[in-house]
Amino acid sequence: MKSNYPHVFEPIEIRGIDFKNRTVLAPPSANHTDTNHNMITHEFVNWFRQFARGGVCTLYSGNASIDISECKDEETQLDLSSDSCVLPMSWYAEMAKEYDCHASLEINHNGHNTAFETVGHAPFSASPMIPSSELSRAKRLGREPVQTIEMDQAKIDETVNKYGDAAMRMKRAGMDIVLVHGGHGNLISQFTSPMYNHRTDKYGGSTENRARFALEVLDNIRQKCGEDFVIEYRISADEIAPDGMHFDETLKLIGLLKDKVDVFNVSAGLHSDFDFKYYRNWCQNWLMPHGFNVHFAKSVKEAYPDTLVDTVGSICDLGYAEEILKNGWADFIAMSRGFMADPDMPRKYAANHPEDRRPCLRCDFCAKRLQMPRVINCAVNPFSGLTTDLPDGQVPKAPEKKRCAVVGGGPAGIVAALTLEKRGHDVTLYEKNGELGGALIPASHPSFKKDVADYYKYLLVQAKKSNVDFRLNTEATPELLESENYDGIVIALGASPVVPNIPGIDKPFVAWGPDAEMGKIEVGNKVVVLGAGAIAYESAYEFAKQGKDVTMIARGNDEHVHMKLMKDGGPAYFELEANAIDAGVKMLLETQVKSIEDGKVVCTDKDGKDFEVEADTVVYSYGVKRNWEEAQTMRHCAPETEIHIVGDCKRLGDDISGAVNSAFQAALHM
Repeated sequence: MKSNYPHVFEPIEIRGIDFKNRTVLAPPSANHTDTNHNMITHEFVNWFRQFARGGVCTLYSGNASIDISECKDEETQLDLSSDSCVLPMSWYAEMAKEYDCHASLEINHNGHNTAFETVGHAPFSASPMIPSSELSRAKRLGREPVQTIEMDQAKIDETVNKYGDAAMRMKRAGMDIVLVHGGHGNLISQFTSPMYNHRTDKYGGSTENRARFALEVLDNIRQKCGEDFVIEYRISADEIAPDGMHFDETLKLIGLLKDKVDVFNVSAGLHSDFDFKYYRNWCQNWLMPHGFNVHFAKSVKEAYPDTLVDTVGSICDLGYAEEILKNGWADFIAMSRGFMADPDMPRKYAANHPEDRRPCLRCDFCAKRLQMPRVINCAVNPFSGLTTDLPDGQVPKAPEKKRCAVVGGGPAGIVAALTLEKRGHDVTLYEKNGELGGALIPASHPSFKKDVADYYKYLLVQAKKSNVDFRLNTEATPELLESENYDGIVIALGASPVVPNIPGIDKPFVAWGPDAEMGKIEVGNKVVVLGAGAIAYESAYEFAKQGKDVTMIARGNDEHVHMKLMKDGGPAYFELEANAIDAGVKMLLETQVKSIEDGKVVCTDKDGKDFEVEADTVVYSYGVKRNWEEAQTMRHCAPETEIHIVGDCKRLGDDISGAVNSAFQAALHM
């Protein structure tokens, strides 16, 4: 039976090359390269294999340097500057062909974003400048800022050739498509953007002159790679920054480039400049809309109907991709985090099982791993960190079937139970409450947390499809576990909210923030939120959105509160703070809460003066504590080597990523 997604799975031929569908892996960096020689490894190939096997048509690996001796901004960046890279690249290209897939690279020179420390000399760029990223870096390292070197004609010619040589080496390795990075404030866009290009020669001034370097790069690639080679060009539709290149001029630039480009990959924003302020425009967080940059792709198609366009930016499912393609807003759909969360997404949609898509949380756990640096992994797809150990993306069957118990029905418990079942074990899960989900239940409740809600729904669907014996409303006491004589136990008891020691905290109009959001108490119009972490901000924003008068009270000063929100809120901290302010939430800083009384909260300001804040509802959020002591009572209820404590009851602060990955790994070794 054919799929319900004909536009997603519509083949297309470009320059005589067949593309079996319209799905593209937007370019991640996997941290799987050889750190001594900056080349592809077999671990690299295995990591990308999951996407080829899952049905993606085109694979891109991100930010491959055309010459790592002068442009490097990642720990394990690929280097395409010599012929020695060709053989390792062939492993990657030939793996993809096994699955009728195209392997490729995003080739790049990051220009002024290269730090002096990484290459031992000042970076090259279109014009001499000290970019904002360098100002921040110099301050952090305690040195004077280093100005970029303006590329002269000889250096421009040399660099143009390096782009062409890099693409030629890709073709020699068996690749038939390249992604040229012309956006996000990298070198090519340092020439095309008026914010960076202040030249007065033939490469500066008008849009046409600023496009010259890009045109020379494209011509060089075509000359060296021939007509049977596809060129995709990544562009920031709008750099967003006030002095940056904006969409009206980008449309003009596309008009200048389009005869030399086969596909435009339309993104937005900048990479590291302005302390990553515009990073969010090309890598959106969970508080931002899905399909964030689709409107730019749509406008490019309207301006140039015959131009092929690849759209990218928080497109997390192929149902939405089908809508985009059907409406003619784009010709290809690129996603990185969505496919990392579920590399098998194309296969699942082709078989008309969209409910089995493992949703991306847009939590940026993957990006955080890259920065550590660690091998890339995913918060909800634990296979991603184990592609060498589990190259086929399958849980291995256990050598011996065991009777296993899982204690706790949150995300860690559900993942542990499902994984144990796939290994062939007989699994019983105990959940003392009447529904599965644990911390995901309150976490998915706010109206703006669609990604978490989707993941919660996914886990429930998978649980329903499984043969795990889910025993709800059943508390797993040590006595019960011992009486069942289990061969192994996974303890996933999670964490509980910290209840502050404040007089009046037990009053009926006081509750933990998420409980109040779920309606466990009646929430009045005057709401006081105690705390200033991410959960407190979520509560404040949710109630303010409902039109309530919300005041947040925090003990710290402005800097302390801001730093805590950055830590708790991750990539969404900016939106959490801005949305709360825009919704009218008031903030009282450096304030101690003395007591909660009927109709008010009694406080003390930083000068020791008491005052009152009117309140008919008080919600608190002072973090959570792990249920460690309860877990300890179960450590001898089965053979001790077969008991595993996972998730928040073992370690706080890892969010869903820690719960899912620790549970999966425990079950993998049971």
